[in-house]
Amino acid sequence: MATTSDIRKGLCIKYSNDIYKIVEFLHVKPGKGPAFVRTKLKSVTTGKVIENTFSAGHKIDDIRVETNKFQFLYAEGETFHFMNNDDYNQISIEKGILDNPDLMKEGEIVSISINTEDGMPLSVDMPASVILEVTHTEPGVKGNTATNATKPATVETGARINVPLFINEGDKIKVDTEKGAYQERIKE
Repeated sequence: MATTSDIRKGLCIKYSNDIYKIVEFLHVKPGKGPAFVRTKLKSVTTGKVIENTFSAGHKIDDIRVETNKFQFLYAEGETFHFMNNDDYNQISIEKGILDNPDLMKEGEIVSISINTEDGMPLSVDMPASVILEVTHTEPGVKGNTATNATKPATVETGARINVPLFINEGDKIKVDTEKGAYQERIKE
């Protein structure tokens, strides 16, 4: 049993007959009244995100999880296949559990949290950023760069990302996996 002081991003808890992963949280101590924790919870079974407020000191039912490094092998329809880097066991995970499946390329190393009670995968955490190659984008027009203008681009995994006008096909870009947003161009 844990309390609200143990809440952190990525913690898996049992709440209203389901298992949720904490996506965001904020400890609030108003000038008047008791402190509380405002959270955003994502269901690991349905992928639905809900908001909830816990009063300070509230007991929460946390779940023991084991986190291992896995390598993404391939996607087959709505199922993604991963291999454990330590013992080479393979597991399959439904697309709904993944946060940004369209940014994952084959060979990517991810952290997968597994419920120790029943061996079910709870969440897949990608690295903070990934490097992807731009496969299609319209050419930028000279003179349009006075403001932070962007254009859509398709990367090697098929995801569409808004990039600055100076990005061309074949460029490698760094993409923030949490927001799915362009960070910078990678020079070779």
